[in-house]
Amino acid sequence: MKRLFSPWRSAYIQTFKDEKKSQQCLFCRIAKEKKDEKNLVVWRGKSCYVVMNLFPYNSGHVLIVPYMHTSHFGKLTSETSAEIMYVSSRCMKALEKISKPQGFNFGTNLGRAAGAGIEKHVHFHIVPRWNGDTNFMPVLADVKMISEDMKKTWKNLKRLMDRQ
Repeated sequence: MKRLFSPWRSAYIQTFKDEKKSQQCLFCRIAKEKKDEKNLVVWRGKSCYVVMNLFPYNSGHVLIVPYMHTSHFGKLTSETSAEIMYVSSRCMKALEKISKPQGFNFGTNLGRAAGAGIEKHVHFHIVPRWNGDTNFMPVLADVKMISEDMKKTWKNLKRLMDRQ
């Protein structure tokens, strides 16, 4: 059997250990810190913000995160839900200009059983998709192929989101 080295998985696993140790929610910490470049925050609104996924499924994978700390989708206010939908549309338009995806996955994982990595703070994923972007690497080797530097994607996306 051949092995492929994927050190990003160790960093990903460590974030959960660090989060449990500190008892502080990752998304609440990012919201409070106001260190947008360090945390890869693309945009801030009244009731939510957009951040690049540090462990993306594809280039341009972003998260829409409400400031309200809750694991229950139904507890989000109408205003927050409306802003999430509004900014999601803006993100997709900006990503279409930057990387020309042929589609998107958009949604949320509610609860550990549904695949939520951070289950205590509801958040929404936007994952750009291209025809043929799936391959055997994630299935057989637990390795993701990311084709663009995250800082470059962050700068381009932030520039477009600031203009809209």
